[in-house]
Amino acid sequence: MGIAGKIKALKEKRNAVILAHNYQIPEVQDIADYVGDSLGLSVQAAKTQAEMIVFCGVDFMAETAKILSPDKTVIIPAKEAGCPMAEMITVEQLRELKKKHPRAEVLSYVNTSAEVKAECDLCCTSANAITMVEEVLKDAEEIIFIPDKYLAHYVSTQTGRKFISWQGYCPSHVRILAADILREKGLHPEAEVMVHPECTPDVINLADQVLSTSGMCKYAKKTQAKEVIVGTEIGVLHRLRKDNPGKAFYPASELSVCPNMKLTSLETVLWSLENIRHEIVLSQEVILKASRGIKRMLDAQELISKR
Repeated sequence: MGIAGKIKALKEKRNAVILAHNYQIPEVQDIADYVGDSLGLSVQAAKTQAEMIVFCGVDFMAETAKILSPDKTVIIPAKEAGCPMAEMITVEQLRELKKKHPRAEVLSYVNTSAEVKAECDLCCTSANAITMVEEVLKDAEEIIFIPDKYLAHYVSTQTGRKFISWQGYCPSHVRILAADILREKGLHPEAEVMVHPECTPDVINLADQVLSTSGMCKYAKKTQAKEVIVGTEIGVLHRLRKDNPGKAFYPASELSVCPNMKLTSLETVLWSLENIRHEIVLSQEVILKASRGIKRMLDAQELISKR
C-alpha cells in the first residue's frame, strides 16, 4: 500500500476529514477531501460528521477550524507552519492600539491568531472584506483594520472609508512586482490578469480582476479568456490547471512562494494521523471570544445572501 492509501485507510479509521489550502503542494491537495481557502475549509469541516480535522495549511487556519468546531480534534501536520503576516501583530500591540482609539471597531482579517481574533469585533476574509465594511460596519465612526496594510488599502479604495491600519503584509505577495505583471503581459498579450488583494497597489492597478483564492478559482471557470496571469502564491496554479484543462495559467512571479505552506507533505499528513500529533489546543475563553467576530461575519454573509 502506498502512502496515499495508508492516509486514506487511517483517515477512515479515525473518522477524519483532510483539508488542504489552495497554496499546498499538489500531492497534498490531491489527497484532501476539500481544497479551498482557510475560512471556507473551516466552515465545510464544521458541517461534516468527522471527529477529527487534519488541516494542511498554517497555524491560524487550524485555529480557526478549532474555533468553529470546538468539539472536534484539530491537528496540523506541520506544527512549525506559521503565517508571517499573522505574527506581525500581537495581542498586546492590538490592545495598545485600541486604547488609542477607544471608539473604533476592530476589523480583523482572518489571517490572525486566535488570541488576536478574541480582541476583535468582526472578522473578514479577502473575499468579503468590502462587504463587511459596507454592510456591517457602515455606521462605525472609526475602523481599525488589522493586520494587512495592502488589503486595507484596497478595501479603502473600493469603499471610500479611511482605516486605522496596521503595517502588516504578506511576504509572499509583496514579491510580486508591477514589472512582473508587465513582463507576463508582454509574453501573453491576450491573457487576463487576476491578482490577490494582498498584493501592492501598483500591482493591483495593473489587474483585470482582484480576487481571493476562492474567487480566482470561481472566476477561472467562467471567464472566456484562454490564458490567465495569476498574481498570488503559486500553489493555487495546480488547482486552476486541474479544474480548467482547456486554459493556460501563468504565475505572475515564480518567487511568490510561501515556504510555510510547503512544510506539509504526504509524510507529515500520515504521521499526524498515525500519532494524532500537533493537536490545536485553545482555551474555552479564547474560543468563545474569537468565535464572536467570526460568527458575526458568517451571520452577516448569510443575511446578505438571502436578499
